[in-house]
Amino acid sequence: MSTEDTEEADEEIRYFVRIGQTDLDGTKSVERALTEMSGIGRRAARVIADVADVDRQATIGALDDDVIEQIVEAVEDFDTHVPDWLTNRQKDFYTGESGHLTGSDVALTRDEDINRMRMIRSYRGVRHERGQKVRGQRTKSTGRTEGTIGVNVEEIREEQAEEEAGE
Repeated sequence: MSTEDTEEADEEIRYFVRIGQTDLDGTKSVERALTEMSGIGRRAARVIADVADVDRQATIGALDDDVIEQIVEAVEDFDTHVPDWLTNRQKDFYTGESGHLTGSDVALTRDEDINRMRMIRSYRGVRHERGQKVRGQRTKSTGRTEGTIGVNVEEIREEQAEEEAGE
């Protein structure tokens, strides 16, 4: 393959592919690029590529517009193609339905859930408010936010320097 062939191949690649509200790296494979979106992991990316009938190893920037549209539709309709246990939002608090969130919806919904827990003063909500660990981890020896415990080496050096200057 000559340098002219690689230059022609580089011209065809789009370096940014926009899906939803996320810019994906066009030089990566379909499966790897989809994992850059919030709410889509490796397994979800594999399922999306299968639903869209796209080669997972193909470079996403080299795909045609209609193929990228198939990927966008597969991302938007992900929850209809998979069982409920594969979605990231099972039994929503308000609707009771399962769905799959992607992009900025993941962070917004998470913040709403945490605020709801704070408002009803649940145990998890109180832990979130105080900035403590929420999921039952140990707190005796880890997760300390206050100053360090032990000897501060800089203070000792300053004291030694003062003593030497005083002599």
